[in-house]
Amino acid sequence: MVDKPSDPVQGTLDMLILKTLELEPMHGYGIAMRIEQISKGVFQVNPGSLFPAFRRLERAGWLKSEWRDTANNRRAKYYVLQAPGRKQLKARPANGRDKQRPSRGFSRRSRRR
Repeated sequence: MVDKPSDPVQGTLDMLILKTLELEPMHGYGIAMRIEQISKGVFQVNPGSLFPAFRRLERAGWLKSEWRDTANNRRAKYYVLQAPGRKQLKARPANGRDKQRPSRGFSRRSRRR
């Protein structure tokens, strides 16, 4: 089966969400703003990508959501990182590449001449 082109982007968004929630629970808008801030404007996440990611991460058991009041006395769904989500963050190296994944390049010894 061939990976879809969106799979790496989807995995990147998932890791950005988990990394953002590592410090404290946040609501969706706060997460989107934090991702934009830490990426210096490179990543601008729209709700059409963000909220399906939240649902996917909740189904996986990596996040939990709960309704709370915001600082402006409005109700918002806050997302909380769960133990399996923390474990997933530790399993991935900082550069986003899996340690177990073999290199796609060839070593000098493996090339035929």
